[in-house]
Amino acid sequence: MKNLLRFEELALFALAIYLNSFLPFPTWLFWALFLVPDIGMLGYLVSTKVGALTYNLLHHKGIAIVCYFLGYYLVIHELTFVGVLLLGHSSFDRIFGYGLKYTDAFKHTHLGVIGQKN
Repeated sequence: MKNLLRFEELALFALAIYLNSFLPFPTWLFWALFLVPDIGMLGYLVSTKVGALTYNLLHHKGIAIVCYFLGYYLVIHELTFVGVLLLGHSSFDRIFGYGLKYTDAFKHTHLGVIGQKN
């Protein structure tokens, strides 16, 4: 099952790269900003609760999809780009087991405990 979920995330990652190719920005910009959503980890400097909230806001696929479609329908290419970037980054993270965070610890995600073999 884990491999099937990883394959699904790989497909979503590929979709994000594909959708990015339709935007009026250079391809390198996607890769240059690819790790920006991880800035949400800075919330862990305050507390695990704040860290989980900020991390999850920048890694939630629902938020990525809303940004993408709002940008698409309102013809705001920057917002569409943000949606594609968030989708690509969160899918890439989930390929490697980094899921949405619980409030008790950074390593406790909806996909299990990071680094623990299941």
